[in-house]
Amino acid sequence: MKIQHIFFDLDNTLWDHRGNAHSTLQEIFKRENVHQKYNLDFEDFHREYFTINERLWEQIRDGEIDKDYLRKHRFYDSFLFFGIDDFELAQTFESNFLDEILNYNDLVEGAFEVLEYLHDQGYKMHILSNGFKEVTHRKCELSGIQNYFQTITSADEIDIRKPHPQIYDYALNKANAKPGESMMIGDDWIADVEGGKSFGLEVIFYDAFNDNFKADGVKVIKKLIELKELL
Repeated sequence: MKIQHIFFDLDNTLWDHRGNAHSTLQEIFKRENVHQKYNLDFEDFHREYFTINERLWEQIRDGEIDKDYLRKHRFYDSFLFFGIDDFELAQTFESNFLDEILNYNDLVEGAFEVLEYLHDQGYKMHILSNGFKEVTHRKCELSGIQNYFQTITSADEIDIRKPHPQIYDYALNKANAKPGESMMIGDDWIADVEGGKSFGLEVIFYDAFNDNFKADGVKVIKKLIELKELL
């Protein structure tokens, strides 16, 4: 069967979450005078936050923790790493972060060009994200890519995340798509590649961070623009 439907992950596949988060946190860090209060360098803090946040998202994906746990701990644990036990400061970061990250809407390099190309090729495109429902639609809207997609699905809608088959089943039903005519493209090897493949989708791994994972039947790209050569 020919591929008709393309499901994209959103964060770090199309929407530059890593870059947008860095800019947002730098702004909050400066406003809260963290360097002056605690003699902590922003880049050191950001590096630790990034590691902790990635791990917590993996635990959410694997069903070990819920969203509330992540929101309570990602900034608190990051500050705690530096010996700063300030729950109030951590919650200030958390409450401001989700709102303010939407002030930064940079896309991954090549995103617009690729979406325009795939649209012109006649593909039906969709978003399937493990991110929070309250920001998934707004990221698409504010970055100017919303109109490329026939459906936008956040795993929050049924509280089941990729790689679990139920979220793929839900997203494909919503899109009126069959597995054999669908493809998943994303930067998370487990959620996007293994999850999509086990549900019967063709998969492309966007190796944005040079993880260098490989598997039979999995195409790998390092830049989004490479999709024009594959589709």
